[in-house]
Amino acid sequence: MLGSFQRSDQAQRLDAIEGRMDPWLLLIFAVLAAFGLVMVASSSVAVAEGFKVSETYFLVRHAIFLLAGCAIAAVIVRTELRWIEQRSPWLLIACFVLLGAVYLPGLGHSVNGARRWINFGVSNFQVVEAVKLLLIVWLASYLKRYYHELQQSWRAMLKPIGVLIAMVTFLLLQPDFGSAMLLCSVVGGMLILGGVSLPRLMAPVLIGLPMLAMVAVSESYRIRRLTSFLDPWADPFKDGFQLTQALIAIGRGEWFGVGLGASVQKLFYLPEAHTDFILAVIAEELGFAGVMLVIALYAGFAGRALWIGLRAIELQRLFSAYCAFGVALWISLQALVSIGVNLGVLPTKGLTLPLISSGGSSVLMTCAAIGLLLRVSLELDRAERKVARVRADLADEAEFVPTAIPDNAMSRQRREPTLGAVA
Repeated sequence: MLGSFQRSDQAQRLDAIEGRMDPWLLLIFAVLAAFGLVMVASSSVAVAEGFKVSETYFLVRHAIFLLAGCAIAAVIVRTELRWIEQRSPWLLIACFVLLGAVYLPGLGHSVNGARRWINFGVSNFQVVEAVKLLLIVWLASYLKRYYHELQQSWRAMLKPIGVLIAMVTFLLLQPDFGSAMLLCSVVGGMLILGGVSLPRLMAPVLIGLPMLAMVAVSESYRIRRLTSFLDPWADPFKDGFQLTQALIAIGRGEWFGVGLGASVQKLFYLPEAHTDFILAVIAEELGFAGVMLVIALYAGFAGRALWIGLRAIELQRLFSAYCAFGVALWISLQALVSIGVNLGVLPTKGLTLPLISSGGSSVLMTCAAIGLLLRVSLELDRAERKVARVRADLADEAEFVPTAIPDNAMSRQRREPTLGAVA
């Protein structure tokens, strides 16, 4: 009877334990968001004049979407991961509904021949931004459920590969080659971290790469993009115009820049100065130091997110771990591509710099992804505190019980990510 009361009291104490969000992740998120507001304000003035709107139009718009994104993140932080995981099949269905919605008359919105948006009246929403997060959550749930099968057989790997092929087909029809490549990279990275052996994964890669190469050269504008970045100065006023202007801006910045707000290239010379090529404005106004600050922030974010995922693996929280890995891969790879495009080492892809570039749907869904990551860190911290409390209680009981309970009685076997171990 006494033992029953003790167990009930212990359960109540464990239920009272609350977790805390990762403070370093919060700090990096806040710095990136604040830095983005400053740079959107600086880079969008001339663009606003070109559209004949208020010079603060893009800043106010970006701030509104950032606040809305923070509200979405706050809702996700207050939502149990178990509830999200249970609804993962519906999230996969939502991905295909969104990808198909862009073709519905009256709802889909086309810009320059690309059908990537749905019209909500007050704003257009680029559906692939939501698809990125929904696919990561679904794949995290799938990797958890089929963890052992993924290491031992081909069959378990075929479903996520099939889902990816279907989504890439939708994106190529829009067309959105950059987002299609980003999804392939994120899914491939998550499969490797989920235990798929590299030899098995290489088979679909070797089949898919030639097909994607054929798609890349099937349109003349893609060929021009691929060739112009190799030598933008060969045609600096046409195909190489964007990159040459970006490189001029980067060169003018030198070590510490010409000063915040003093960029010349953003004054109608540099296209998409507030979105795709905002890093060039950062380089011109803040110099090499500013670019290194941006790279350090994204590197710190990726490192912290991967570390959270590894801690979740140790506690056998596989869904949490794969959500953290997926978000880390998505945001860090997108940032890497955007930086590479601005520096002229990658062809133009049309991917924004997360949280820094002016945007609507991109800002909303990046904030939602970070909210999911913060929820993972909160539940992980709560679990670690409960384990510590149980061990402390066991240690206290061991002082009064003749046969002490071993310290590792409540611990679980440590599981490391396999990183694509050969089966």
